[in-house]
Amino acid sequence: MKKTILIITAYLIATMSYSQTNPVITDWLQNNTVLGTYYVSGNSLAISNNVLINCQSVQYNTTDVYVSTKGIPAYPTGPFLDGNPSLASDQNAIFKFPLAPVENTGTKTATTGGNIGVFINGVALFDYRDGVAWNNATSALCGGPGNPPCPGGPMATQDWNRDAIPAEKGGFDCSKGHPARGNYHHHQNPSAFKLDKVVISTICNLYDADGLYTIDSSSHSPLIGFAYDGFPVYGAYGFADTNGTGAIVRIKSGYQLNTATTRTNGPAVNTTYFNGYFREDYQFIAHPTDLTYLDEHNGRWCKTPEYPNGTYAYFATVDANHNSFYPYVVGPTFYGVYANAKVNSVPSGTTPYTSTVGINKNEFEKLKVTVFPNPASDLIAIQFNDLIKYDFDIALYNINGKRIKQSKINKGQTIAYFDIETVYAGIYLVKISNENNVKTFKVVIKK
Repeated sequence: MKKTILIITAYLIATMSYSQTNPVITDWLQNNTVLGTYYVSGNSLAISNNVLINCQSVQYNTTDVYVSTKGIPAYPTGPFLDGNPSLASDQNAIFKFPLAPVENTGTKTATTGGNIGVFINGVALFDYRDGVAWNNATSALCGGPGNPPCPGGPMATQDWNRDAIPAEKGGFDCSKGHPARGNYHHHQNPSAFKLDKVVISTICNLYDADGLYTIDSSSHSPLIGFAYDGFPVYGAYGFADTNGTGAIVRIKSGYQLNTATTRTNGPAVNTTYFNGYFREDYQFIAHPTDLTYLDEHNGRWCKTPEYPNGTYAYFATVDANHNSFYPYVVGPTFYGVYANAKVNSVPSGTTPYTSTVGINKNEFEKLKVTVFPNPASDLIAIQFNDLIKYDFDIALYNINGKRIKQSKINKGQTIAYFDIETVYAGIYLVKISNENNVKTFKVVIKK
């Protein structure tokens, strides 16, 4: 009996130790104090939506983790300038993910409309589609607002299914997101349009925001979410070799556009229905000798900073200009065993997880921060070039040590601003701090 008790105790200790280091438990951004903000059309000042940002709780047992979230990011949402009447609203959702996801060795499950994953800030991940398709019987679009229903109903797959990313670009906010009946989500890489190498939207000019993270071509991209099959999602860059070595490179989609000018049972390729307007305009090309290309699910088996022993991982793919590239994150099928992760409750017997570990000095020193412009005259921006998992205080001091202005960057944000139109010319210091760690940048204000 004593031996049995010791074995059970050892197992529980081992399980607890593994759980405390499993990224599907430890990497969610939690918050229970800060409220979100949003823009309305015509007003460039973000206002409070009175809804908590990020995730509110993380609980786990020996098999699964349960994440409670309202689905609101730390960065401002909106406006959605394509006529979308919806606002990002409280989803009051609970998501369940397996601690040890496994490959689906049978027929792979296709992604669907609606949630197919969750970003680490609790925001929903959608696949490429927007519910609109081509009805060859009527030679017109079907589904979605303003169109007649598609044959078979809203969830039926047609021969030609519209790609939301190019078709709805005018309705995405600065962070490349929008809501569906209040469910704010990203179909694509959740970084701001304004930070792409080639900017393809002007929405950030008036309704400025940031995003979950900043693409950094010199570092392995952070873990940014989990798909409904439980496997992690990373940003756009990773190691050249799947064994965790080699240069940092852009991880590329294995899909490419067809060159055909006609579509069987679909509209001809033209300026309205351009090549890339429909998901079926892409074809998968395997690259077995080039490990920087992904498989047909938009992932690969590899070692990452969070999974040094290796994991299957999806990547949020972009092109050389950092513009989103199909299939964007996950799809068109899941690699692993799929389950609808949204559940109604958390079972009894779970353990709450709250990180008590702050950023250490070494991590703090490695933070990549840009303060610009310098010299400045009316505005100073403080841009973090990564994914921020801690809250930071930002302050502007004059040369005599007097604090002139203060702000904050919450976890899940990347940028803060100081309005300096009423600040006198001179030399100032921007200080970024978290507990006992401080970074200082000298800026010159000219008038």
